[in-house]
Amino acid sequence: MKLPRRQFLRLAAGAAALPAFPHIARAQAYPTRPVRIVVGFPAGGTGDILARLTGQWLSERLGRPFIIENRPGAGSNLAVEAVVRAAPDGYTLLWVTSANASNATIYEKLNFNFLRDLSAVAGFIQSPLLMEVNPAVSAKSVPEFIAYARSNPDKLSMASGGNGTTTHLAGELFKIMTHTNMVHVPYRGDAPAITDLIGGQVQVMFANIPPSMEHVRSGRLRALAVTTATRWEELPDIPTVGESVKDFQASFWGGFCAPKNTPSEIIDRLYKEISAGLSDPKMRARLAELGTSPLPLPPAAFSKFMADDTEHWAKVVRAANIKPE
Repeated sequence: MKLPRRQFLRLAAGAAALPAFPHIARAQAYPTRPVRIVVGFPAGGTGDILARLTGQWLSERLGRPFIIENRPGAGSNLAVEAVVRAAPDGYTLLWVTSANASNATIYEKLNFNFLRDLSAVAGFIQSPLLMEVNPAVSAKSVPEFIAYARSNPDKLSMASGGNGTTTHLAGELFKIMTHTNMVHVPYRGDAPAITDLIGGQVQVMFANIPPSMEHVRSGRLRALAVTTATRWEELPDIPTVGESVKDFQASFWGGFCAPKNTPSEIIDRLYKEISAGLSDPKMRARLAELGTSPLPLPPAAFSKFMADDTEHWAKVVRAANIKPE
């Protein structure tokens, strides 16, 4: 039987609209079971704490558990590989950081492409590093430190939280941009590095803020500058390195990704809820306590942010010839 043209067009239009309904229903129903957030660092560190804050927030907002799964190892590459291989259904997320951006160049043979094999979900936080020295170092500003380093080549030791970490890369970037020579001394984490910095075994460090603040306030360490492009609101009197070294910029950042091809409607819902958390006064206060500031980037903007940072650190890794331990 031949249908009238008007009836045919109405049925055709209805059929064309049908595929959209399952997607809408899926986003509205998500999640229907626990979601895991894979973290490439041990429990108790700043990144782990930030991921748990988000997991708790999402659990309360979405009514299902968001469970943290710590998978440390290979500079957090094991965690990335686990998420890349997971089903793209929104039930596996990755806590991603600036370490992943630098690892893309430091590690020559990875079983994944960091930028290609993940879908950005949301930016979450950004934090400056703190350029700090042992008080025995006479320099009280970045220009004074540069002059001191140039007059004492290879006599200054620069601590870091580990080879290839952001604290290491920031120091290498400083050396390149200021034409100074310092001996890099890698530690297994910030805590032992800061202990030796206080003790005078090393003289300078580009350190994460949370483990440093108590020592700076007590005078055991001297803060010279923060490493972000603008001053940090929690330390407004501390200048940026960039005020003395044009275009210098380095930061620790974190956010969330999902396996490639995760449905966009699920990613958009996750971004919406994470962004709401970053607007919550209690969440913002806790982030400030941890030495971080909100980085509320939507998926497309966060994807570009990660790509730009990967390119930024690739130049430093190659120039300093940094290799994995």
